[in-house]
Amino acid sequence: MRREYHRWFARDLNRDMEMLTFGHSGRPVIVFPTSGGAFFEFEDRGMVDVLSDKLDAGGLRLFCVSTVDSESFYAESLHPHDRIQRYLQYERYLMNEVVPFVKQQSGSGTAGVAGCSLGAYHALTMALRHPDVFTSCFSLGGAFDITRFLNGYFDDDAYLLSPSHFLPTLTDPWFLDRYRRNKWVLVTGERDICRAATEQASRLLHEKGIPHSLHVWGDNSEHDWPEWRKMAAAYIP
Repeated sequence: MRREYHRWFARDLNRDMEMLTFGHSGRPVIVFPTSGGAFFEFEDRGMVDVLSDKLDAGGLRLFCVSTVDSESFYAESLHPHDRIQRYLQYERYLMNEVVPFVKQQSGSGTAGVAGCSLGAYHALTMALRHPDVFTSCFSLGGAFDITRFLNGYFDDDAYLLSPSHFLPTLTDPWFLDRYRRNKWVLVTGERDICRAATEQASRLLHEKGIPHSLHVWGDNSEHDWPEWRKMAAAYIP
């Protein structure tokens, strides 16, 4: 399996950012880590191994990025407004630097997104905000209301970064038409702490007429890597 390490200075973040890529061809999927995780987490947790057959066969290519969660949502020393602005800088880094890199490496103008836990939030939110670029989304054990990070603060940017808030009122056909063409896979476990949030996201998609699949795993499956490895093997891409 081809494995490559990349690092460059991210202008929108004013810092170096790192990435691991896996595979040599196939559908590109950008992978977000869990809270506190980094670009190497997907590999360290065995997620790349369970996808190795697809990667070796040339049907899938992974682009594993880091986030700035500790500088945005988890930066409790910052005012919530500033946390949100840092996240928007991260979004610009994704769109201005990561997406062009993925296109250059893969030859594809679109990509999938995937993640577990907070990584699932990043994946779903970016797919909803940029449905012309991110045309498939694989959410494993996600929750999608960011108000828990904002200490009661809420503004227009927070609203537009919180799918559980903006999706119910969204009527713009540019977005809805693309949502209905894209692929949405929501997965959780019957004992996952984020099960209710994932099921709520499914209801919101259903209410907007957006085709998607919701999978609730049994066998007392929880919010943890052993379950996510099995889910990844089943649903990505």
